[in-house]
Amino acid sequence: MGFQTEFNSVCKFKSEQELYELLEYGRGKMVKSGLRVFPTGQKVIAYSVDNVAVAIVQIVGCIAEINFQGDEVTEVEMILIRKLNEEEAKIQTALADEMFFGAQQQS
Repeated sequence: MGFQTEFNSVCKFKSEQELYELLEYGRGKMVKSGLRVFPTGQKVIAYSVDNVAVAIVQIVGCIAEINFQGDEVTEVEMILIRKLNEEEAKIQTALADEMFFGAQQQS
C-alpha cells in the first residue's frame, strides 16, 4: 500500500459518464483505483477514455481512502476551466501520446 503521484499535467478519465458530467455541468468528479495524489488547485489537461485531450480543468479536491469493501480508491473533484478548441486538442493529444500514453521508448 502506498500513494502514487499523478503526472501534474494529465487527468485521464476512465468513464465516459464522469467526463460527460464534467463537460455538461462544469463540475464533476472521477474515481480512480489505488491511492493517488492529485494536487488541489492545479490546472491540468483532461483526457477522454480514448486518450484525446478535451479540456482544461482545475482540481478542487482529492480524497484517497480505503472504502468499506477494502479497496484503495481516490476521488478527484474538479471544475471545468474551458474546453479545448480543435487545434489545441490535436496538439495536446499528440504530445500526451508521445510523453505518457504511447509505447515506451528504448534508449
